[in-house]
Amino acid sequence: MISFKQLPIEAKAAVAAGVVFFSMMLSRSYLAEKLDFRTRRWLLRLQMALFANTLMLMGSLHVWRSTVTTFTRSSAAISFCFMLWKIAVFMFLALAHSSFFTLLFLVAEEPYFFSLAAYTCLGAYIILIFFLFTLGSVEQAYKFLAGRGAKAGTGNKNRTALKPVLAVLLTVVLTVVGLLNASQPPTVNSVEIPVHKLPSTMNNLKVVLLSDIHLGPTVGKTKLAMIVRMVKALKPDITVIVGDLTDAEAKIIRPAVEPLGELNSPLGTYFVTGNHEYYTSDVSNWFELLKSFNIQPLHNENVKIVSPKSTSDWFCLAGVDDIEADVLHYSGHGMDLKKALRGCSSEHPIVLLAHQPIAAKWALQERPDINLILSGHTHGGQIFPLNAGAYLLNPFFVGLYQVGQNTFVYVSPGTMYYGIPMRLGSRAEITEIILRSP
Repeated sequence: MISFKQLPIEAKAAVAAGVVFFSMMLSRSYLAEKLDFRTRRWLLRLQMALFANTLMLMGSLHVWRSTVTTFTRSSAAISFCFMLWKIAVFMFLALAHSSFFTLLFLVAEEPYFFSLAAYTCLGAYIILIFFLFTLGSVEQAYKFLAGRGAKAGTGNKNRTALKPVLAVLLTVVLTVVGLLNASQPPTVNSVEIPVHKLPSTMNNLKVVLLSDIHLGPTVGKTKLAMIVRMVKALKPDITVIVGDLTDAEAKIIRPAVEPLGELNSPLGTYFVTGNHEYYTSDVSNWFELLKSFNIQPLHNENVKIVSPKSTSDWFCLAGVDDIEADVLHYSGHGMDLKKALRGCSSEHPIVLLAHQPIAAKWALQERPDINLILSGHTHGGQIFPLNAGAYLLNPFFVGLYQVGQNTFVYVSPGTMYYGIPMRLGSRAEITEIILRSP
């Protein structure tokens, strides 16, 4: 029987990832009620950071072998430039691995440069892994088709060296493009949505949708203030924030949240939790902080949005907790559609705020009379090549979907970004939704 010491280092990393994952499940299942919030918060974040790093270790070993070890037998390996290259690759990998720990130690009103650098390296790391794998697969396919799997000539060595060089060049180009794209203000996307039974007095009612701002290591007060200015310029009747506003505790990042106090939509500003709010384990404090800025959390509840022109005309605006609250066994929280829609009947339009598209799908299975669901969560994939995974994992990916005759789902691609300050194949968005009466 092979001992743990005899396992390849990749296998050891996989075993370590499995151990951390098991400890996460154990903590969620058996320790959730026994630990205080602060201890649970730190334990969960530390476990998530360790889990991500043990998984990344396997990829990092592949990156090192492809970009460094491959060239150690060449004449250039003894040069000063190659030594600098080894240091650069090591620093790149170290920064990428450290990104997950910035949530624990480097969150403030404005992002630290180290956090921005670490998350940029993480984004580049994901792109580099993709290209190394893709080009390696193409190389193996070429060998198989050409019938040269057993031959190793000069041409083979040149192609082996070309693969990491090409992968690095593509990664650098896409990283720069992604950084430039994400540095731009969110685009304002105006969408007209017909709402069944919407009173004529509420025709052209304007709802501004925000999602996935992710205040934390790489998004701070300056960017939030920009978003608030853009929202105010649109003069919405209602503003809604559908989750993942933050990645940090309310007390730590409170100064960065202050611009939200300038939102003054006449029919109110509303908020529902996303999965990242529960990762902070600080939801109650966030609710109180938002209320101090006149933002009403919809914690499995609803409000009547009354027409400014007629008090007898209204629609039901409801919000549900994010489904991750159930997974985390977060006391007093979890998606409860029946409670959220209590008092909402099909006689009046129903608009639901639900962070994750999968929650939107579940809600429609239970209550097909919901007229409009506003979601986020997917980020439109945020960066290539994660777009494909986000598309496959969500029943609604991004944009407007019609479900049945009188129901629509709109999924925001996110107003900022999570961690990695890059956007590839997606664009940050502030959504201006115009409700139309039939």
